[in-house]
Amino acid sequence: MFWSKLKESDENSSALADRVAMEAEGLYRSGRMHCAEAVFMAIRNSFRPDVPDTVVQMASGFGGGSGAGCICGAVSGGTMALGMALQGEKKRIMELTRELHAWFKGEYGATCCKVITARGGKSGCPLITGRVAGKVAELLTSK
Repeated sequence: MFWSKLKESDENSSALADRVAMEAEGLYRSGRMHCAEAVFMAIRNSFRPDVPDTVVQMASGFGGGSGAGCICGAVSGGTMALGMALQGEKKRIMELTRELHAWFKGEYGATCCKVITARGGKSGCPLITGRVAGKVAELLTSK
């Protein structure tokens, strides 16, 4: 798998996570993608470039808390991206998904889009999108 080639050093992992975070934030800010799509695309670009761009469309319904305001789209996109990057490793996918959700809840107090955006609107979404993508990249390159 592509992600296994990226487990070289903590410095490289940190630089990769930063690059993925910046890419996801940029995709969101461009207006071409919402949070779930941007996270998924940034992870795809670094970990599974063999996956067609069209696969990112699977994340289209998850923006804005799946249109209903529930789970944050960035977290949904990150969860999908873990499954894409770790294809077939269900136990590891579940472990990292739990870690992602716990981290997010610790950072933002909830995983619910409505709760998070009630505090400050969607102005924080680009940064959150980038941070989630960076965290997913960090999780994928951790031991």
